Formats: sequence, C-alpha cells, structure tokens
Amino acid sequence: MNQFLRNNFTVLFLYVIALFFACSLLINYNKVIVHIYLNQFVGQKYLDIFFYYITFLGDGLVAPFILVVMLLFNVRLGLYATFSFLSATLVAQIFKRVLFDDITRPAFVFQWIYKYPIKYVEGVDQHIRNSFPSGHATQVFSIFMCLVFVTKNKKIKLLFFLLSLITAFSRVYLSQHWLSDVTVGSIIGLFFSLLYYYFIIARNKFSKLNKPISALKKL
Repeated sequence: MNQFLRNNFTVLFLYVIALFFACSLLINYNKVIVHIYLNQFVGQKYLDIFFYYITFLGDGLVAPFILVVMLLFNVRLGLYATFSFLSATLVAQIFKRVLFDDITRPAFVFQWIYKYPIKYVEGVDQHIRNSFPSGHATQVFSIFMCLVFVTKNKKIKLLFFLLSLITAFSRVYLSQHWLSDVTVGSIIGLFFSLLYYYFIIARNKFSKLNKPISALKKL
C-alpha cells in the first residue's frame, strides 16, 4: 500500500485539492450560484468546441469501446476497468433513478424555477431529470483512474487524471449537471477503481491474464 501511495501521490494529491475546492464552493455558495458563475465562461468558440467533444469520453456508448480496447491490449487491465465501470455505473444509476430521482438538471431549474438566462453550447440536447450524480463523471473516473493506477509513467498518469477531471467538468460547462453532481460522480468512480485495484492488482489476481488477448491462446 505504501508503494501504491508513493506511485500515485501526485495524482491523489491533486484530486484532493480539486475535491476540496469543489466542496468549498458548494458549502459557501449553493449549487445554483456556483453554476451561474461558471456559466459565464460559456460562449467562447474554442472552449465550446473542446468541451462539446471531450465530454464523450464519459459517455455510456463510448466507454464500452474504451474497455474493449483495453481488453485487447491487456486482458487483466480490461477486466479490472470493466469491473470498476460496471459497479460504479450501477451505483450511480441507483442514485439517479431511485434515491435521488427528483433532482432536476440546470436546464429545468433555470427555465422554470429561477428563470435565469444561462448560456448553452450549440448542438447539446439539454436533459431535465436524473441529475444526481453525473453518469459521465462516474464512468470516466471509474475507467481512467484504473489506467492511472496501473501506469508507471508519471506523465501518463497525470494525463489520464486530467482527462478524467476535464471530462467531469465538461458536464457543468455544458449545463448538463451541477458541480455537486460531478463531484459525487468522481468520488464513486474513484472509489471503485481503488476497490478493484486492491482486490485484483494489489493481490495479483488473474496474473495469467496480464497479457494481450491475442496471447491467450498460448495459455
């Protein structure tokens, strides 16, 4: 465990800082005020384009493709990420559709409750229900943090972490979610990536599958 913390200290430290910052905003201001403040950055052409496309990294249709690619290159890594993804997604969906199904998204709140003219990115279909937590944030963290934990190169670790963070934030930028939604989604995704790291990677389970799928026929 000490070796794990040493290898991933920078990423985990940065995540704690980001988590502390997000929680501080949400504690000192409500999610509506935070969203209005962040929404002022929407409308800049290149930022709109960037966040419009980066958000697909956490999409439920793109995630299976990423998992398949991971399985092709390393079966154990693919299984590790798949278990993390499926577990995190299941928990997120229970939250969204059973426990917190009454929490609405920014588009609904600003149109029917506060009636504030926030800016939207062109081409993004706005949803109104099942806001908490963010499925995209949950899914991207559940997969990409697995890559962070197994990658030895520190620069690659940082890249995967930043992709997770930016993808999660894209949901706020696109007004699909509140900051609270993506914050909790990231926690769920990170939790399961850590949980399965302990049970699979740290305990060296499925060690015979630690190879490309094309090499399995040699087992």
